[in-house]
Amino acid sequence: MIGGIHHFGLTVRDVDVSAAWYVEVLGFRRAGEFESPDGTRRKVFLRHNALQARLGLTQHLAGSQDVFDETRVGLDHLAFAVADRAELDAWAARLADAAVVHSSVAPANSIPGAAVLVFRDPDNIQLELFADPSDSLGHDAEP
Repeated sequence: MIGGIHHFGLTVRDVDVSAAWYVEVLGFRRAGEFESPDGTRRKVFLRHNALQARLGLTQHLAGSQDVFDETRVGLDHLAFAVADRAELDAWAARLADAAVVHSSVAPANSIPGAAVLVFRDPDNIQLELFADPSDSLGHDAEP
């Protein structure tokens, strides 16, 4: 039986730049690091008080320096749940203060009553903050 999501792993171009961004902009905290014995791969593990799942960032030192492209097979985007529209508005202000380009808060066409705020991380990975009134978060997420 699957009991939940343990972690998400994202490949990034510069693990230190990306980790700092996730800490500063989204409120994650560094929870560990790893470097492969052969020096070809570095990882930073992040935690967030409002999430049970961890976020792992991996830099392959010999990897491509291309930015993320959701039109290729693989990850399309990652969406984080927030409590309601008011929280989305607070996040929009926080992203603007951090000079992060983002969409306006808009209805999520696929779910009646839901709303979404879209932005991208330093590697162009699409991220969303998603308020779905049909979900029960069970916690208070802080922007």
